Amino acid sequence: MTLLMMFVGLAGMGFSQKIIKTEGDLAFLKSEKTLNLEYNYEDMGVGKFKTEEEYVNSKVKEYNEKEAGKGDKWKESWEGSRDRVYHPKFEELFNKYSGLTASRNNENANYTLIVKTIFTEPGFNVGVASKPAGVSFEYIFVDSATKKVVAKYTQANVPGAQAMGYDFDTSTRISEAYAKAGKMLGGFIAKSNKK
Repeated sequence: MTLLMMFVGLAGMGFSQKIIKTEGDLAFLKSEKTLNLEYNYEDMGVGKFKTEEEYVNSKVKEYNEKEAGKGDKWKESWEGSRDRVYHPKFEELFNKYSGLTASRNNENANYTLIVKTIFTEPGFNVGVASKPAGVSFEYIFVDSATKKVVAKYTQANVPGAQAMGYDFDTSTRISEAYAKAGKMLGGFIAKSNKK
């Protein structure tokens, strides 16, 4: 847990989004064409909050106090953005740059990539001031049949913002971080497979 907290701490300090190996290697992917994909948000910290639950409860309360029901709608959007925006963005760019075809519920794939989101900084954009989102990931590759871990990598503080500054919506900023992560991990795998 100490290593995980250190990793999240580094993410908060703005270190680069370099992909770092923590266990195994990617040699097993050289003969693969497909990957099964899973997403995991367990124990994710958000902004200044240690847990996502604390963050969501705080936001729901804040918005509902301003306008009845607004917080509940926000919560629905916060959770729905994963399947609606984040996952498709990650998959599109991962597939484009990795040379693999990765998708959820791919029962025929020999290996599964678990994209674990460790920390999310939602950022903000209020016109006169803005802060990009930042997401920290752990990538866990497992044998689909045995669930045995074959490799683990981490990537801290992947930034998310739109170049033109029209990222007023939180999900827009965060989705850009998932897109960038997919592109970077895909390129990293393609490069590793050439060795």
